[in-house]
Amino acid sequence: MKHILICVITLFLTQNSMGQSDKFYPASDPENKGGWVLNEEVSDEFEGKELDSKKWFIEGENGDYYIWQGRAPSQFVPHNVRVKDGKLKLRTNWEPKYKFLQDTYTDGAMGTSKYGEYKEKPMPVTTAGVITKKRFLNGYMEVKSKVGNAAITGAFWGIGYEQELDVYEQMGNPKKGEKINEKSSLSTAHDWSPPAERPTNVFQHVEKLPYRVADEFHVYGADWGEDYLSLYIDGKLIHHFTQDDVGLDWVLNNPMEIWLDSEIFFWLGMPHKEELPVDFEIEYLRVWQKPTDNLLARQFYGFEGPILFEENPRPLKMVPESSVPNDYQKFWEIDSLSAKYFSIVEGDYASGVNSLEFAGFGKNEKLEIDKVVALSPEGAVNIPKGDYMLSLKVWLDQGRAVTKLNLSFENPKMEIPIDLTGLERRKWVTIEQKITKSSASSSIDQLKIELRKEDIPEKKASRFFIDDIAIRPVKK
Repeated sequence: MKHILICVITLFLTQNSMGQSDKFYPASDPENKGGWVLNEEVSDEFEGKELDSKKWFIEGENGDYYIWQGRAPSQFVPHNVRVKDGKLKLRTNWEPKYKFLQDTYTDGAMGTSKYGEYKEKPMPVTTAGVITKKRFLNGYMEVKSKVGNAAITGAFWGIGYEQELDVYEQMGNPKKGEKINEKSSLSTAHDWSPPAERPTNVFQHVEKLPYRVADEFHVYGADWGEDYLSLYIDGKLIHHFTQDDVGLDWVLNNPMEIWLDSEIFFWLGMPHKEELPVDFEIEYLRVWQKPTDNLLARQFYGFEGPILFEENPRPLKMVPESSVPNDYQKFWEIDSLSAKYFSIVEGDYASGVNSLEFAGFGKNEKLEIDKVVALSPEGAVNIPKGDYMLSLKVWLDQGRAVTKLNLSFENPKMEIPIDLTGLERRKWVTIEQKITKSSASSSIDQLKIELRKEDIPEKKASRFFIDDIAIRPVKK
């Protein structure tokens, strides 16, 4: 059976089953008033002698690189990744004998450079990068860390579908520049939706610090909510913004993996041979989330992005802006005839930035097909037998409205008609309906959203939108 990504911790899991420890709460909420539960799949205390291969992908290990090989002229190499003294240590080194890749890397802000070479002169700098194998949607992420004392960054960041969040980029000893210096921390969010043209940042915050980032360990955290982001240092709030502040630039709507790495930035100067090697040290990475009983992957059934099948590895060349379906990420299926009427649109939403739109048609048009269908991929629902509350949000425009929406589970088949008559117009309305599932989903179960010709006006059918489909167990 395939296991889809459920980016939340369900209420059916106790804190003990998640391995929750009383001593591990966010620095911003040490008494856990927020009810946080530790997500152990993407958390690590870095004990032992090597990095946990079940949790982490190491750039360059076995010759494999995910997305890129590092920011040239530096290159990620696996031997620079060490676990020692209860810390993850990502080394940056000067290695003139290392056989660098015969590749180049292009950064829109810096141009193109070869690995191990800068302006046709040797720059044999090796660095390191590691990435969590699992993604998560919303939560509080935190590290305790210290960067190396050189012109090389330490970064705590994440990427997901069409998005990036840099919780921080820091540099211990930059040679030039203003945004990042030895006593500052830079936080940025990037929009990678096509066309991904630079500058991609949708917000940026520079925090001036009373200490050098290479001298001391400090705790850095980010509370990533459905419609807000709060940044913390040592448990103190340093910056907060909401979706209302940035509008459609709110890109943080899909699950992210966490990256910890070191990179060269041309505009901050190059590291000198004499100051290497240095280590970017991380004492722990912890991710907490809030419990929920919604059994559907929220980003997918909120039409924000793909559903993830995390038992399959991420393709090594799958960049954030890719909308190509593969074994890891899959999208809503809308056939070519239905696509005239159904589409996922940006800007009309109950949450996030997207919804599913029925476009309607004008006075000289008519519905050209018998059914308008959007279908989830096989295996995108996994609902046990039992009683549930199905909910969704609907926006009906003025005019001649569709009278019924049909939802259905496909394997085994179960139809769920949704009555749309009498709903208030031009506002988001939540529809709730109790359902009983007499048998559990098969491994290839799907959810179908369907409009039938008999339920659609013959002329001037008005638009409507669907968002935030959820399924929750009925409380007994």
